[in-house]
Amino acid sequence: MRHWRIGEVRVTKIVEHEMTGGMGFILPQATREAVLPYRWMAPHFMDESGRLKASIHALVVETPSRRIIVDTCLGNDKQGRAVPSWNGLQGPFLRDLEAAGFHPESIDTVLCTHLHVDHVGWNTRLVEGRWVPTFRRARYLMGRIEFTHWQHQQERAEQRLVFADSVQPVLDAGLVDLIETEHRICPEVSLVPTLGHTPGHVSVRISSLGETALITGDCLHHPVQMARPDWSSKVDFDPVQAISTRRDLFTALAETPTLMIGTHFAGPSAGLVRRDGEAFRLVVPEQLEA
Repeated sequence: MRHWRIGEVRVTKIVEHEMTGGMGFILPQATREAVLPYRWMAPHFMDESGRLKASIHALVVETPSRRIIVDTCLGNDKQGRAVPSWNGLQGPFLRDLEAAGFHPESIDTVLCTHLHVDHVGWNTRLVEGRWVPTFRRARYLMGRIEFTHWQHQQERAEQRLVFADSVQPVLDAGLVDLIETEHRICPEVSLVPTLGHTPGHVSVRISSLGETALITGDCLHHPVQMARPDWSSKVDFDPVQAISTRRDLFTALAETPTLMIGTHFAGPSAGLVRRDGEAFRLVVPEQLEA
């Protein structure tokens, strides 16, 4: 479990799943041979042989007035997922969330950076054969553009199931607020449009007492995309726009004190963006202190 303090805001990482290797289905260009030259990624983000490390986790953002969970991972009991190991999970995520001090009923806001399978799963849980909201006292914030796109798409069978078991039940419960891509949630937390991965994808900006952080969502899946912003995910909706978004984001953050917290970054999961020749790299806090 990791914590970060940004002014008066505290961010806590709750891990559902960590992995080493097997990222070819997301980043096919990131072969071992291709990533080994970027030694700055070891040991946190790749092992010595070039296998990439990644994580699926939620981030709880505590402000003076709100308790927000950003992206809710895969969830238990879900079926029809394209990755076989993501079906029928029986993981301890909710127990870990409570052990960290966050009972589901203490969460007042659920924020989905986008509506892909590994970002909405714990929106709901299975109770007596029905999908019910996990965070029943919370408002679920979903992008209007994002919601409309996935509500009406018919091409991807998996995404239809994801919408049915992890989005529709909270909509039916009257808990969903559709928001715009630059929505401000509270004085310290606002959204930043980072389009390309999905039509309405957003990242999350935190600003408090002169300190800033950015939760990435999936505008990048792994720090290797800082070295190679031109490597787009296989599931990017608009790969060209996704590349442009990454370049613009890294350029804006480079050499600033803004902490970038990766939604799928393993280990320390956060660091500062620094220029590395024509590209960029992530410097984690312990490297800054060395």
